[in-house]
This record gives sequence, C-alpha cells and structure tokens, in this order.
Amino acid sequence: MKNTYYCIGIMSGTSLDGVDLVYATLTSDENYSYQILKTKTYVYSQEWLVALKEAFHKKPVELIELDVRYGKYTGELAKQFIIENSIEQIDFIASHGHTIFHKPEMGYTLQIGSGKEIANITQCKTICDFRTQDVKFGGQGAPLVPVGDSLLFSDFDYCLNLGGFANVSYRRCSERLAYDICPVNIVLNYYVQQYDLSFDEGGQIAKSGKVHESLLKALNANSFYQQKPPKSLGFEFVSQQIIPLIDTFDLALKDILRTFVEHAAIQISAVVNRKEKSKTLITGGGAYNSFLIERLQVLSITEISIPEKDLVEFKEALIFGLLGLLKIEEKVNCLKSVTGASKDHSSGAIYYPN
Repeated sequence: MKNTYYCIGIMSGTSLDGVDLVYATLTSDENYSYQILKTKTYVYSQEWLVALKEAFHKKPVELIELDVRYGKYTGELAKQFIIENSIEQIDFIASHGHTIFHKPEMGYTLQIGSGKEIANITQCKTICDFRTQDVKFGGQGAPLVPVGDSLLFSDFDYCLNLGGFANVSYRRCSERLAYDICPVNIVLNYYVQQYDLSFDEGGQIAKSGKVHESLLKALNANSFYQQKPPKSLGFEFVSQQIIPLIDTFDLALKDILRTFVEHAAIQISAVVNRKEKSKTLITGGGAYNSFLIERLQVLSITEISIPEKDLVEFKEALIFGLLGLLKIEEKVNCLKSVTGASKDHSSGAIYYPN
C-alpha cells in the first residue's frame, strides 16, 4: 500500500498578501512526516485585490461566477508553479480557497475557488471545501491547522502562529485545544502604515520606545483575556476595542509599538508558561519580529524554536496538503475539541479531472 504522497498545498489568507503554494512529500507510516520541496507566494494583482475585497457585497449569482473564476485562477497558478519547478509527480492538490463569508453561528461559511476547475486545469485530483461539513455538524469550521500540529509537530508542546493575531495549538490531557490569544501584526502594522511603512522590521521602532504603563494595564484588562477557550478574534475586535483605546492616550508611534509588543508578549507568555520544560514552535510573519521574540524569551519559561524560512511562511499551506491526504485516507481531519462540532470527522470535497 502506498504510504508516500507528493502533493501541492494551496493557501490564501484574509490578509490578501497572496496565494501560498507548497510542493511537498507526506509520508503516512505509524506517524506522519513531511518534506518541503518547493514553495512560492504569488502576489495578487490589483484586479484580484479589488474583486476579493468587494466579494462580500456581491449577489449570490455573482458569487457563483466568482467561485468558478477564482478556481480557474488558482488552477492556473498551480499549473504555472508546476511548470516553473519542473514538477512531474503529483498525487493530489489540496486548496483552502479564499474565505468570503464565515458565519458559523448562522450556519454557513464560504470559501471560493472551485475544486473542479483546479482539477481540470492541472489534471490533478483536487481536495477543497474543508470547512462546510464541520459547520453542518455545529462546529466553527475553524481552526483546521491544529490537526497538522498534532500529527506533524507533536515534538512541540505549543505551536504558536504569529500573524495578524497570535493563535496557539496544544494538547491538554487527551484533547487538542486551539484558540486566538491576542492581536499582534494587525495592530502593529496599522500604526506603522500611518508612517508609510509596511511593517516595523525586526521590531526596531518598538525597541526604541518606552512602555506606557497605563495603556499596558488597560490593554491587559480587556475581558477577552478572561474568557475560556474556544475563542477567536476578528478585525472588529481591533477596530472597536483596541485602536480606540490606544488612540485615547495620544502617544508617539515608538511608544505605542513598544507598549503593544509588551502587551502581546505578556498575553502569549501567560499561555505558553503553563507547562514547565516545554517547547514552543513559532511560525508566521511575527517570527521575524526579533524584538517581540526577545520579549517572549524574557517573559517565558518555554524553549522557543523558530524553524527554517519555508516552514515559517508555508506551514499552513503544508498542513492543508495533510488535510487533503487525511480526507483521501478517510481519516479525521476536523477535531470537535477545536471547532466545537458534534463529532470528529473527515472533511473536504474531492474532485477528479475530466
């Protein structure tokens, strides 16, 4: 029986910074293992940026058309990726799609990117639509990455992703838990962009500032941090509660950044300090914020590990490849302990090329 698969994992995040593609091998023995072979991020054109930003306001028939068009676009990107890297062996493609609506409490979620189109363009078996079934089972349809954390990165006690928000995945007793901890880059970048910078490289501006104790105390007092998981954060939380609070203090940019880095480091370390002699894997763009990492190391008792660049940037795309494999094997790829669904299950839709 076959136990090593060659796959392409595709991920598009809500930040709209582009489409991540990873070509990897996944081996299914007693445990799962991986090897990343090729990676690339394709940046969205201005046309696609506008189309995806405005999709929220489209009529149902327009969304059906956009689903097909985005599927063709994703398929063409995958085909280009295959040609650029002279890839000859592919068992399947697994695509997250791009999220337009996600209202699990209302019973629906929508990730566009027709798997049928991807399969036909690439002539590869394609797995997509990983969230819908979980929502039907009463779950949040997210997060999905913790399954991969459990199967591929079990050497680590905590898997920490530092993106727009900090989120964590870890095992407690026999269950996997995962949730958002606090905002990170979504706040830091918001303030830096007012000075025509994309981000605070290495956290150097923040490092030059001073902690404003009153603001720090007010940030840490937010009721979200007293809530028990499962819990998640969205842009609304930042725009309604965090930015208005920070702006009442009328501080210099460097002091805002310094204080918010301290806030994030305090909230994150409170989570990863629960277990002595623990190891924490950090991925996502925030892994490059050396000042934030420095503050985490000061405040945390955990051993921090930042992997090679490909894993920092393409871990989610890799894990969607694994979710596709689990679907093919008819094994669990959605955990009720994480999403709140009525049961563990194998989610996703499989499309074959015509």
